[in-house]
Amino acid sequence: MNHFNASRQPMQAQRPGSAPVSSEARKLAEGLMDAMSALLGLIDRETELVRAGKVREAMTLEGKKQELSRSYVSAVGQLKANQDQLAKSAPELLSTLHRHHDAFRAMLQVNLTVLATAHAVSESVVRGVNAEIQKRNVPNTYTAAGRSAAPGPRHITPLAVSRSL
Repeated sequence: MNHFNASRQPMQAQRPGSAPVSSEARKLAEGLMDAMSALLGLIDRETELVRAGKVREAMTLEGKKQELSRSYVSAVGQLKANQDQLAKSAPELLSTLHRHHDAFRAMLQVNLTVLATAHAVSESVVRGVNAEIQKRNVPNTYTAAGRSAAPGPRHITPLAVSRSL
């Protein structure tokens, strides 16, 4: 799964500052494209699961997502180290990579929006449950004017949430 990452490290170690030849530039670009494709596939799956309300199943993808993210960051680092040479030897390849990277960022933004929405909904549910619990703990009393009395701080109890359930 990490085949392209392992194959890129020796090349960078052998020739740290030299200009990549056309085949090396293509290998660097393919490594980044592979990393982006794999990460996008996983992120699409995570987005689908969260949208379907299968958050627990989406959480199982976290380890794989971290691994693919490391591969992506490594590929970007290798390309950045050779960006000047790539711009001279393969400008069309570099512009193609920029277009793919823009699409990649757009998909990441969709994923972040879905995750933020799920977070907001979860927080809203927890706050609603807490409000209902607090209503049950507060005595129903009235003031001298006949209005409901505001609960004192001693009647409010904390809510504990276990994430391992």
